[in-house]
Amino acid sequence: MLSLKPQMKSSDKNIIYTLIKTASDHIYGFGSPDFPAEPPVFYDDIEDFASGEKNGQSGQFAGENAAGKNTAAEKNTSAGQFIAGEKDTAAEKNAPPGQFAAGSVESVSKKISECLRCALSSTRKNTVPGEGVLHPVVLVVGEGPGADEDATGRPFVGPAGKLLDKMLLSIALDRKKNCFIANIVKCRPPNNRDPKPEEAEACRAFLEAQITTLKPAMILAVGRIASQNLLRTETGIGRLRNTFHDLNGIPVLCTYHPSALLRNEDLKRPAWEDLKMFRDKLQSLVPGYENYTDAFFSPSVQ
Repeated sequence: MLSLKPQMKSSDKNIIYTLIKTASDHIYGFGSPDFPAEPPVFYDDIEDFASGEKNGQSGQFAGENAAGKNTAAEKNTSAGQFIAGEKDTAAEKNAPPGQFAAGSVESVSKKISECLRCALSSTRKNTVPGEGVLHPVVLVVGEGPGADEDATGRPFVGPAGKLLDKMLLSIALDRKKNCFIANIVKCRPPNNRDPKPEEAEACRAFLEAQITTLKPAMILAVGRIASQNLLRTETGIGRLRNTFHDLNGIPVLCTYHPSALLRNEDLKRPAWEDLKMFRDKLQSLVPGYENYTDAFFSPSVQ
């Protein structure tokens, strides 16, 4: 008896996947954060079923549980690996340290430098895509560039940036060693005003691409603007801090912006409590993270 179930070859699945990914890439203007850099391994339908049976999951891809979620082993991968459950490609395994990832970070930064999506592009001196190591343990997200950042193309280099570096060093983090620093918007808002919602939304795809590319174990959001935009909420920073939030499986902790600490020293104590909380969680997820180091990337360092 002939089966009425349509059978697809792995080559057909690859074609469909490529068409959908190409359309998504075109919409984003660069590699879509909804798709991994390399396509998943597809099999003919009959082989899929046999492969699933061998793994005790009839009809499902190996590496997924019955609900289609990533396995515990994938969720607990160490810093620098594919936290979303993606496997290292042969190109990454055989490339010199940092080379493959550098291309990904640089490609996003190049797209940012060419961006004309909002009015901020008409007043900027430089775009500020971010800087740090290529496989960061932590991604730090701020609000947007100020005058010093606009002049140099680097994030957090003014007085608030110097304080941020001290805050990070207090919990064994360093942009040249084990973390990456980026912003919600990549161009300076005039007179350092808050980014408008449409400006933040225009830049969101870039930040999402950076998160997908960098794959941090944790995210530290500094300030109200960064926290609210990252988590898509209108809740104030006072209520957002002192607890962990989830962003697609990545723990996020919100705290006060360094510039707020410069204006009000009374905020330094609660900010320090946030940092200690962040450090303890990070140690549980990535033991020995303070000894981790990786290749450094900065748009101003070629």
